[in-house]
Amino acid sequence: MTAPADGAQDSWRYRIEHITRFVYSEPVRRCTMSLCLQPLQAPGQRLVDFSVKTTPPSRLTTETDPFGNTRHVLTLHQDHNMLEVVSTSEVEMEPPLALHESLGMSTWDEVRAVGADPKWWDFTSASPLARPSPALSDFIRQLGVERRDGPLADLIALSDALNDAFEYMPGATSVDSTIDEFLTSCKGVCQDYTHVMVAIARSWGVPTRYVSGYLHVTDPGSGQPGSAFGAATHAWAETHLPRLGWIGLDPTNRSLADQKYVRIAVGRDYQDVPPTRGVIAGGGDSQLDVDVRMTLL
Repeated sequence: MTAPADGAQDSWRYRIEHITRFVYSEPVRRCTMSLCLQPLQAPGQRLVDFSVKTTPPSRLTTETDPFGNTRHVLTLHQDHNMLEVVSTSEVEMEPPLALHESLGMSTWDEVRAVGADPKWWDFTSASPLARPSPALSDFIRQLGVERRDGPLADLIALSDALNDAFEYMPGATSVDSTIDEFLTSCKGVCQDYTHVMVAIARSWGVPTRYVSGYLHVTDPGSGQPGSAFGAATHAWAETHLPRLGWIGLDPTNRSLADQKYVRIAVGRDYQDVPPTRGVIAGGGDSQLDVDVRMTLL
C-alpha cells in the first residue's frame, strides 16, 4: 500500500478538461441527459471554477442529488448528428492528513455501532453492483483476508490483497458488469476492483461509498501489477472510520487517495454516478468518444 507522502505541505491545483462526444448514424430529434461532471466541494478539495458547454448549444439546469453531488440536466430539442459536451474544472487539493491514529481491534465495536445507525444504511447495505453473492463469499474465503488487527489496517490489507488477486485489463468488463462476472475472469478495470472493495467492506459493517473522479498519474516507471498508469477518469472506495472520517482506498493502484485524486461524485456504486446518462429520440447507431486532459498548474 502506497501512503500519502509525509511533509507534503503545499496545495496542488489542477485544470481538468473533460470532453464527451456522441456521434449518431441518424439524426437525434430530442435529447435529455443527466451530466455528473462537476467535482465536489468537500473537505480537502476546493472547487475553484467549473463550466460546461455543449455543441450544439443546449438548455442546462442544475440540481443536487441525494448524495450531495451536483448534476446538470441537458435538454436539446433540435435535430443533431453529433453532441459534444465539454466540462472545464479548476480544483485545489490540500495535502492529506497523516494517518497517525491507531485503531485497534476494539474499534470494530465502534464501527458496528455506526453501521447500525439508519443514516449510514445507504453505505452499509447492498446496492445493485456491490452486493453479496455465493461467488463473492467463496472469493473472500480464498483471499484469506479478515478482521484481525483494526479497521484501518484490515482495510488496507484488503485493498492490497485485491490488487494482487486481479489483473487490470481494459475492455474485459463493461459498466454493467456484476461482481460475479468479474470474479469469473479476475480481469477488469477500476470500477470492478472498487465494487468488490465496497461489497466486502460493507459486509464487515464499514460505511463504504463508491467514488468517481480523476487520477493524476505521474510515475510511468512504477511497474506495479494492476497499475492504471495513464488513466485520468478513475474510481476508488471511501470508508468511514471512527476519529478518521472518510479514508480513500484505491485497490486498483494499491494506494491511499491523496492529492492526485480529485473527486467528482460519491454514491452506492457506479449506477449512482455515471458521467452521462439520458434518453434520445432517433439517433440510430451511436459512437462515444471521451478525452480527459488533466494538468497540474
